[in-house]
Amino acid sequence: MHLLFRTSVFRTAAAALATLCCAASAQAAISQTKGDFEDKFRQLDEVLPTPNVYRNAAGEPGHAYWQQEVDYRIDARLDEDKRALTASQTITYSNNSPDTLKYLWLQLDQNRFRADSIAETTETFGGGATRAQSDEAPAGISLGELRRQQWLADNQPGYTITNLRDAEGNALKSTIVGSNMRIDLPQPLKPGQQIEFSMDFAFNILEEDAVWARAGYEHFPDDARKGGNDIFLLAQWFPRLHAYTDYEAWTNKPFLGSGEFTLEFGDYEVALTVPADHIVSATGALQNPEEVLTETQRQRLEKARTAKRPVFIVTEEEALENEKAGTRRSSTWRFKADDVRDFAWASSRKFMWDAKGYQQGGEVMPEVMAMSFYPKEGGELWKKYSTESMIHTMEVYGRFSFDYPYPVVQSVNGPVGGMEYPMITFNGPRTTLHEDGSRTWTQAEKRFLIGVVIHEVGHIYFPMLVNSDERQWTWMDEGLNSFLDGVAGREWDPEMPWGVEPRDIVDYMKSDIQVPIMTQSDSVLRLGPNAYTKPAAALNILREVVLGRELFDFAFKEYANRWMYKRPTPADFFRTMEEASGVDLDWFWRGWFYSTDHVDISIDKVSQLRLDTKNPDIDFERRRREEADKPQPLFEKREREAGNKTWVERNRDIRDFYDEHDRFTVTNKERNEYAQLLEDLQPWERRALERAVEEDKHYYVMDFSNKGGLVMPILLQLTYADGSVEDRYIPAEIWRRSPKAVSKLVVTDKELVQVVVDPRWETADVDNENNHYPRRIIKSRIEAYKDEERSEGVYRDIMHDMKTEKKDPEPGFHKK
Repeated sequence: MHLLFRTSVFRTAAAALATLCCAASAQAAISQTKGDFEDKFRQLDEVLPTPNVYRNAAGEPGHAYWQQEVDYRIDARLDEDKRALTASQTITYSNNSPDTLKYLWLQLDQNRFRADSIAETTETFGGGATRAQSDEAPAGISLGELRRQQWLADNQPGYTITNLRDAEGNALKSTIVGSNMRIDLPQPLKPGQQIEFSMDFAFNILEEDAVWARAGYEHFPDDARKGGNDIFLLAQWFPRLHAYTDYEAWTNKPFLGSGEFTLEFGDYEVALTVPADHIVSATGALQNPEEVLTETQRQRLEKARTAKRPVFIVTEEEALENEKAGTRRSSTWRFKADDVRDFAWASSRKFMWDAKGYQQGGEVMPEVMAMSFYPKEGGELWKKYSTESMIHTMEVYGRFSFDYPYPVVQSVNGPVGGMEYPMITFNGPRTTLHEDGSRTWTQAEKRFLIGVVIHEVGHIYFPMLVNSDERQWTWMDEGLNSFLDGVAGREWDPEMPWGVEPRDIVDYMKSDIQVPIMTQSDSVLRLGPNAYTKPAAALNILREVVLGRELFDFAFKEYANRWMYKRPTPADFFRTMEEASGVDLDWFWRGWFYSTDHVDISIDKVSQLRLDTKNPDIDFERRRREEADKPQPLFEKREREAGNKTWVERNRDIRDFYDEHDRFTVTNKERNEYAQLLEDLQPWERRALERAVEEDKHYYVMDFSNKGGLVMPILLQLTYADGSVEDRYIPAEIWRRSPKAVSKLVVTDKELVQVVVDPRWETADVDNENNHYPRRIIKSRIEAYKDEERSEGVYRDIMHDMKTEKKDPEPGFHKK
């Protein structure tokens, strides 16, 4: 259960002003006017919000942490023929903040599709920023865009809100501002007080396929029933309270389509009236199974609790029969959900329904019922993998965070690519129907289904439980979740190209369309790489390269448990990961999250040094060998080839000692000087010199340059003359005094023949060719492209299946 703290501490304008002044002073106090040194390890204290009683310096909720609570009672009716929804709701708002509120802000997400909304009136042709960076002429308008515009014009989307009243029945004054609504309170709502109010609302349900929404209906005109059938996915469907927070007050930035939602936790009681032959999946536990399910269905549900494989509650044959007729009767499904921040549901007569119990063994929720709802179009693909993928997700995410705390988890097949809500997810992959009536799927479609189910169920952990602000910091849910779904995907099948490897982000990292991860979502030029891939790659590097799994996993689990049922900010994540791991990571957050630097570490030169032992019998012999290794001078070579003899060779009778011995011959003079040197050394110096002589090490100075600007550990692979290979790790702090170029002395036991930086592509280095010394012959671009096709073809197939002409061209799972 989450705790809602009440406090009598009031924040004042003077305190806020003092905080701002302190931050400005900190910035002004550090100013470099000499040289071009850039401190890549400068601490983030001046950038992050000042710790306070609500959020402390360790990244934990402070002793006076608070958050609001909003409870909903909703009665909704689905009009299948009109594809419309009518509802009434009663909201109880608890002010747990130390502030007195004069008004409340609600978000009206259906209004985002009104012709006069900010989202619609600022929509740019072709998606916006990328065209301005190219010389391409505008392409023609697509049929999908024409259909979208026509549907919006014909169907008048958006809310009709009536009968807004307080608990005593008095009308409340409200003002609609685009996709937001302000309710003016008759009396200020003081700390610790509650207010109850109600309203009626209605709207035309969006045709998802026509308007590219996150939810809506999908029509199946070829079903046996006259007029066809529909699948209804209802999300962002009721007026919801904006969050009121300690760091921003009202989070009432309008919904423009990219930035998702931040909401308050509360308890829900929802009654959904639908055609009597519909099957409903929803957030929460079903409260009246005896009224809406048959005895057989209830018995199957009981059997599913301990089954080894999913049990059908509604079989395919039963679902096909439901598709044929339809009914004028209705039934009401009642759901209850505690401690959730949202509510979504799905309804259709097309659904078959399978279920399997997951015995996770936790104290709060030892058993979870995993359930999938899908039409015949999902076919055997969904039967095999949907429910099992959900259980696998809970197993993996539980290790990294906490036990799944809700009684049900659900996967529903519908028109969206993938969306998530508490206890329920919408997922899109389908099978392909052939002329003989059979259905098949490609390997890419299978991998897409498994991957998208893992990803969307993972979102129930982040941000449905670790309740970050998706509209402000999309990476806090998409990036963290993309990192974890990669772990879960590889644990399902290591051959499945799902999840993010550092190499996947290279092209974006070196591009001109990159913006810092810490950019508000509606301003990001390419949301997929920025919110999903880059932060996931960064966390992968943080775990595998910088911290190691033990430190990372401990710190990440600490973050998840600290902020379960609470609302973290980026500063809370950064501080927790650093405080719990015990490692200074400010350089990492600054480089990866606050800048557009990229990784490009070049090894420019390797110089071999010789240890002068001062012992002439050793050093002179080394010099003799080095001289012998040099190529013969061209003059001498040609003289020999011509048969010419030197003067010394022709006059041997006058040769002396120096003609008989080379210049590396040791004499008593050198030996006496060496003996005197040993006598003059301190005992510890003599021992160090003798040890160095005995070990006979090889000494190399390696020159590195940081061409990309992003400091990282240097991962070295050393190959020796005997064919053996050794890996070495140099921490990122090597760059602390010289972020552009450094030299490192490396001592080895054996002769070195090759050095490679980041040999396994673990750091997202954008140029692998300057990672080799000596340099290697580079493949032609054609051959390199062939290799890329072979290695990444499956991944691109998956991405292709997730998008069509009408959908967002960014990698990712949500419709944007």
